[in-house]
Amino acid sequence: MFPLDGWRRGVWVWPSVEVVGVARAVWSGALSFGLVNVPVGLFAATQDQTIHFHQFQKDTTDRIRNKRVNERTGREVDFDDIVKGYEVSDGHYVMVTPEELEQVEPGRSRTIEITDFVAAAEIDPLFYEHSYYLAPDGETASKPYGLLLAAMEKAERIGIATFVMRGKQYLAAVRPADRVLVLETMFFADEVRDPAEELETVPKRAAGKGRDLEMAVSLIEALTTGWDPSNYSDTYRDRVLQLIDAKKAGQLIETEEPEPEAAASVTDLMEVLRRSVEKARQRRRPGNAHQATRLGTRAADQQPNHRSAGTTGKDDQEPLEGKTKQELYELAQRLDVAGRSSMTRQQLAAAIDDAQTKPKAS
Repeated sequence: MFPLDGWRRGVWVWPSVEVVGVARAVWSGALSFGLVNVPVGLFAATQDQTIHFHQFQKDTTDRIRNKRVNERTGREVDFDDIVKGYEVSDGHYVMVTPEELEQVEPGRSRTIEITDFVAAAEIDPLFYEHSYYLAPDGETASKPYGLLLAAMEKAERIGIATFVMRGKQYLAAVRPADRVLVLETMFFADEVRDPAEELETVPKRAAGKGRDLEMAVSLIEALTTGWDPSNYSDTYRDRVLQLIDAKKAGQLIETEEPEPEAAASVTDLMEVLRRSVEKARQRRRPGNAHQATRLGTRAADQQPNHRSAGTTGKDDQEPLEGKTKQELYELAQRLDVAGRSSMTRQQLAAAIDDAQTKPKAS
């Protein structure tokens, strides 16, 4: 049974649990190049921040579970009675048992063996799959680990290796990154698709030339900046978390149809490029719209509205330019704008501007 106070406004509130732990190696063994063996551990370098949901029957706290069901009889099948089948032609399969697969597995590998060194520029990033940190395993491994790291940095080369992890063989690239070695698992050559075979239309290399090409290059240069990963975030995930927090607090959520996007009408490529370059240059200037959007969003998320009753000064108004429709809607909620759920983005902006400038009763 669930305690009744855990169910509020259609959302179940689970008790919070703090989990504290130390990162554990997903693989341990040795990194070898030539006759040198360096004991190492492999640690995940990235984490999936996708928001995952469980499934429930509507208006209940009853979880939905998936079952393994025989599609002909409709009966559930025990896991021990399931074998794997490889489709060799339409509707025809070769059945393989777990015992037969075990006989051909590569076995657990204890070594990441670097067989070649290549220039980093020669590897198409398309081949990279997942990233891991390689860490020296113990004090005795620190010196040869540091030597390999320094040598690879000076030679400006990446090591190509193979190893086995969790019953699967991997191709890998080992590269220096700041103070550590990073291992990138890679796709094998036959796993990367040929665009000429997959795409209906592949542009010719000579498609761009003359003034069009010069203007396109100007657009790229106008948008060029230093790489800072903190400038980018998953705004959809942030909004989902805001939604969850609002429902957890028992707030009523109003939903509305998204505003339809106007169809693009492009007839003059040169004119579109020219306008794009001008817009990009404006964005690069101090106080540009992109920065205002990010700062305005942050301020709306982190700061309450401190406007006192009866004040109408311009300094108290939030900038509306560059805000998304959702951000305008949230601001309209705080200002208690009537009819906001049926307004377009332009109507929301006008109503908010009116609400912010209209004198309030004392």
